[in-house]
Amino acid sequence: MSEYLLEMKHMSKAFSGVKALDDVSFCLRAGSVHALMGENGAGKSTLMKCLFGIYKRDSGEILLDGRAVDFASPREALESGVAMVHQELNQALERSVSDNLWLGRYPRRFGVFVSERRMQRETEALFADLGLSVDPRRKMSTMPVAERQMAEIAKAVSYGARVIVLDEPTSSLNEAEVERLFAILERLRREGCGIIYISHKMEEILRISDEVTVMRDGKHIATRPAREMSMESIIRLMVGRELGNRFPPKTARPGEVALEVRGLTALHAPVKDVSFSVRRGEVVGLAGLGGAGRTEVLETLFGLRALACGELFLDGTRIENKNPRAAIQNGFALLTEERRASGIFGILDLVDNTTVSHLRAYRKGPFLSGGKMREDTDRTIRDLRVKTHSAAAKIRTLSGGNQQKVILGRWLLTKPRILLLDEPTRGIDVGAKYEIYQLILRLAEEGRSVVMVSSEMPELLGVCDRILVMSGGRLAGEVDAATATQEHILTLAAKYV
Repeated sequence: MSEYLLEMKHMSKAFSGVKALDDVSFCLRAGSVHALMGENGAGKSTLMKCLFGIYKRDSGEILLDGRAVDFASPREALESGVAMVHQELNQALERSVSDNLWLGRYPRRFGVFVSERRMQRETEALFADLGLSVDPRRKMSTMPVAERQMAEIAKAVSYGARVIVLDEPTSSLNEAEVERLFAILERLRREGCGIIYISHKMEEILRISDEVTVMRDGKHIATRPAREMSMESIIRLMVGRELGNRFPPKTARPGEVALEVRGLTALHAPVKDVSFSVRRGEVVGLAGLGGAGRTEVLETLFGLRALACGELFLDGTRIENKNPRAAIQNGFALLTEERRASGIFGILDLVDNTTVSHLRAYRKGPFLSGGKMREDTDRTIRDLRVKTHSAAAKIRTLSGGNQQKVILGRWLLTKPRILLLDEPTRGIDVGAKYEIYQLILRLAEEGRSVVMVSSEMPELLGVCDRILVMSGGRLAGEVDAATATQEHILTLAAKYV
């Protein structure tokens, strides 16, 4: 009998002649957590999609319990005990949680009718077993991303899978939810499951992993026991060079107040009487636990959510962002939390995705100037160092970090004065993160004002000048990023919970 639960041998896969996987081998032991790491575009997700039947490999062999397998579809993989929780959630948002869990395998009465009662009962039992407090009757679209992610993890567990792939599972989770996830993983490990854990969060990797595999440019670079690895050694293997400080130096000097928010209260959203100001050249962070109202503050400022009461002042003049169109005209830009759902147009190319928020500038009579659109896209690709073979490439073929750069480039073409960034580095590798940080600080140097939501406190402390802490929809306090501690921020975050 094989010592490995899963073996992937000499895997290769190319897209349009470009090798995404080049002779990669990977092995997973039962009862272990094996971290799979690498920069965006290193080939991690491609390797897992070949395992899960989403892509057909060009060459190589996959063995499950020593038996050769070749899954033709994700359903076949699931039925064989291999489950995958994707970073970009793909859920039926207008259906309930229990519908999403049992889609395609509904429990039935008399072999014909869907048994709603049994479905609810089994969902509640599953969540209770995992220590999750999610209402199975709740519609997916009404839930925050963190709860939707936990529901997706529960779905993978419900299949009784022996191999579970988790792609950036904590990207939207707060610290308490991360601890709950780790408890679930520990239980699965004791039961003999093999966990493939893809993440860019070094502290998590070193804490929970038994082994670490690093990929770079579609190749296997190294596999070592996690206890022999450090953050510095992992980064060195990932990027192929030494990477100094995690955060660029802050050189901008904040000027006069650019944006003043007074008594912001959203309609049908957890935002109550929030007041703050942002200066020119300043990066202000929004911290808080899941459900604290951080995202809702940005969406209300941008006109995506209705304002119940409150006032906005831009350079001392009162403005009204009644909708996103008005917000853009007033110099606001919003980078949303979920790239796939509300950031990119996956089936369109980079030209369309880069210029879509600035189409008025390309009008040429009744038509659009394709040449000018291409020129601005090429400049964005060059200035932001977007890795792509062509501006004609579909944006869905790019890595997450490069997609994020394109979205940022899109907004920069509108010449915004106020940038609202919701989890700008979610699911992005350490090298691409640094480039995003550089861009944010460069924009601050140019005199723009940035309001940034992040679930990673080191990121807020490393990039921001000030941090506003949200709790229960209210502003619980403000700290200086240069002197604040994570403990202080967490204390404030629990103030109104």
